[in-house]
Amino acid sequence: MLTINGIADLKARVGEELGVSGCYEVTQERIDAFADASGDHQWIHVDPERARETPFGGTIAHGLLTLSLGPRFGSEIFTIANVAFALNYGFGKVRFPAPVPVGSLLRMRATLTAVDDVAGGVQLTVTQTFEVEGGEKPVCVAESLLRAYGS
Repeated sequence: MLTINGIADLKARVGEELGVSGCYEVTQERIDAFADASGDHQWIHVDPERARETPFGGTIAHGLLTLSLGPRFGSEIFTIANVAFALNYGFGKVRFPAPVPVGSLLRMRATLTAVDDVAGGVQLTVTQTFEVEGGEKPVCVAESLLRAYGS
């Protein structure tokens, strides 16, 4: 795991890839649990028999399930030391260019795209690129916005 040492170090790392997470298996049980938590029981996610008839050949994960794994993966990749605190500020652009089929091994690549001054600290833009093992293109690309405040 990469430790970023304060705001000056953040600013010095703009444009750098911060790292790549380990893999996370997207099982039907995890998809079903997300459907229960979100209330999104659309059949392409939760009905394996019906989904077998689609071009995907089976169920696919919710896009928002993929996006929700960003904090999990991010905490594997990097930490920010010597700041009072940091928090999630939201997202810029989010896209889902490809599906995540059940059984996929998913991982995330994080790149520090921007660090902008805000009152009392900085706003980071971390581009999160989610990939499935063996996939031809990313399954999700999101501009995660974080705020880090001085110590």
